[in-house]
Amino acid sequence: MNKYELAVVISAKLEDDERTAALEQVTGYITRFGGAVTNIDEWGKKRLAYEIQKMKEGFYYFIKFDGDSTTPNELEAHIRIMEPVIRYLCVRQEA
Repeated sequence: MNKYELAVVISAKLEDDERTAALEQVTGYITRFGGAVTNIDEWGKKRLAYEIQKMKEGFYYFIKFDGDSTTPNELEAHIRIMEPVIRYLCVRQEA
């Protein structure tokens, strides 16, 4: 099992319950593809470095998880098509 960190930026136009549902969907994908969430760090609403899809702000989440080497590829394939997610980045943490 490798350690990974997933950074997700979710649209600020969503209501609280919709944003929570999107975050639960992301964590559900992690567990579905053989990963185990170890920590979720919520940074809250932050200004984006540049405008994305006519939005200037987004909610930032950093999710640490353990998983196989195939977990990030499967995860990114599903997060890519999620409408509430503006940007994402999954990196492997060095041991």
